[in-house]
Amino acid sequence: MPIYEYRCPSCGFQKEHLQKMSDQPLSTCPSCGSQGYAKLLSAAGFQLKGSGWYATDFKGGSTAPAATSATETPAAPACAGGGCACH
Repeated sequence: MPIYEYRCPSCGFQKEHLQKMSDQPLSTCPSCGSQGYAKLLSAAGFQLKGSGWYATDFKGGSTAPAATSATETPAAPACAGGGCACH
């Protein structure tokens, strides 16, 4: 069963609800009782496991970046020192 995230525009209450795809959407906020309780658009979370096509075509195995030509100037780093995650 999918997990749907809902939010109330009146009081700001937000919660995830486990519902069947065939269930009617919730409309009453469990916190304040207003009728504006609505589903949020959020990214689906899932994990592929096993040895399917994704494992051979997309999983792991990073490739080396393309070489730059002598006329191209490499981009400057976006950070200014050792305070970021790239150092």
